[in-house]
Amino acid sequence: MANIPDDLKYAKTHEWLRLEGDVATLGITDFAQGELSDIVYVEITAVGKTIKRDEPIGTIEAVKAVSDLYSPVSGQVIAANDSLKDSPANVNKDPYGEGWMAKIKVSDPTELAGLLDATAYAELAGRSAHH
Repeated sequence: MANIPDDLKYAKTHEWLRLEGDVATLGITDFAQGELSDIVYVEITAVGKTIKRDEPIGTIEAVKAVSDLYSPVSGQVIAANDSLKDSPANVNKDPYGEGWMAKIKVSDPTELAGLLDATAYAELAGRSAHH
């Protein structure tokens, strides 16, 4: 079973958020990186931009697919993990640590209530794995 830390919030599109004050660090879940398999390229295109919830902020390229990375919250994208340019495999090795993708200054904290906790996300990932 995928690793699903209790202290994070999750989106139905398999992104995670770690909130520190009004800044959310964003990445993809262990389940998502496992589904994508070998990640070869990560690009965060929205650094400096103000984005709305569910808008794409970058792309993740794996050997077998290219996926958009969506923001589960509205706000300003204030940072991208530039180390992923040279080491995109960090997303596969350490999706909740070295593999983080972006930091977003959250503009509407009420949107966080719509995200899943670890238990709800585990149920979603469990259902997704059977399809």
